[in-house]
Amino acid sequence: MSSTQPLGRSGLQVPRLGVGTMTWGDPSGMSRFTPAKLAYGGADGAAEEALAFECSLAAGVTLFDTAAMYSNGASEQRLGVLARGTAAIIATKFPQGMRATAEDLPRALEGSLARLGRDTVDLYQHHFPAKRVDIPLLMRLMADAVATGRVRTVGVSNYSAEQMRLAHAVLADRGVALASNQVQYSLLHRQPESNGVLDTCRELGVTLIAYQPLASGALTGKYVEGSRPRGLRRFMPVFRRNRRESVASVVALLGEIGARHGTGPTQVALRWLMENNVVLPIPGAKNRKQAVANAHALTFSLSPDEVEVLDHATVSWRE
Repeated sequence: MSSTQPLGRSGLQVPRLGVGTMTWGDPSGMSRFTPAKLAYGGADGAAEEALAFECSLAAGVTLFDTAAMYSNGASEQRLGVLARGTAAIIATKFPQGMRATAEDLPRALEGSLARLGRDTVDLYQHHFPAKRVDIPLLMRLMADAVATGRVRTVGVSNYSAEQMRLAHAVLADRGVALASNQVQYSLLHRQPESNGVLDTCRELGVTLIAYQPLASGALTGKYVEGSRPRGLRRFMPVFRRNRRESVASVVALLGEIGARHGTGPTQVALRWLMENNVVLPIPGAKNRKQAVANAHALTFSLSPDEVEVLDHATVSWRE
C-alpha cells in the first residue's frame, strides 16, 4: 500500500488518511458555544490533544484539517502551535464568519496564516457555498493566492457536482488544479454516490475528502447498546431510535470483518472509504487512543468481497 498519493491532480502529496481537528483548541467567550463545540465538545485536554497529534504524525497521518470558523480561530491557533517545526500538512478553510463575500478572501487568508504561524497554507478550501460568495471570483482570488505562494493547493467543501465543475473550470483557466472537495461521506451517509459528487470527483481528478467518516461515532460501536452521545449530535439521524437496529447490524458486520484482520469496526469503516483511491477520510481524534485507533486503518486492506458485502449492507443509506 502506498503511504502517500497526490491530492487530486495537484502536486501536494498526502497520506491516505487525515485528522479532523474541529474540536481542538481552547476557545473563549461566545466561541465556546459554536455548533461544533455544542455537538462534539472539545478534545480531552491539551495534553491528550498533543498526544493525538504526535501519534498521528508517528503513524504517517500527516494531514490535519481545520478551519477559520472552528471555535472562531482557536482550532487554527492550537494546530499551528502543535505543528510548528514538524512535517505536518495543514488544510484550513475560508471564511471565518457567515457574512463573508469573495472579496474578503485575501484578508481572511492572512488571518488564518497568522493564527497558524505559517507563511503558506498547504490546502486552502472554501468551507461552504453561499449566495453571498461568487464562486468564479473566489476561485480567481484563490488562484492569485497560489501565484503569490500564500497557498499551495486549492480545495472546496460541501460543493455540489455542478459547483465543482464551475470552480474547476475557473481554476483551470489559471493553470491551477481543483485538488479536493470535502463532503460528508461514510457507510451511513452515502449520498456522494447518488448526487453525482463522487462521479464528478473521479471524472475531474479531484480527491473527495470525507468528513464524519465514522458517522459522528455511530460506526465505532460505542453506541450500539442504545446509549446516545452527549451534545447536539445525539439528535442526528443515525442516533434516532428508529435507526438503532439498522445501525447495530452494520456495526456487527464491521466487527465480523474486523475480526478477520485483527481489528475492529472503526478501522473497517475507515478502510471501506480508503479502498476507493479517490477518497481520503479525515476522522476526528480527541485523544491519543482515538488517533492510534484511526491510524490502524492504514495497516490492512479489505478484499473486494468484503467491500461488496459492506456496499450491499448499507445501500439504503445512499439516499
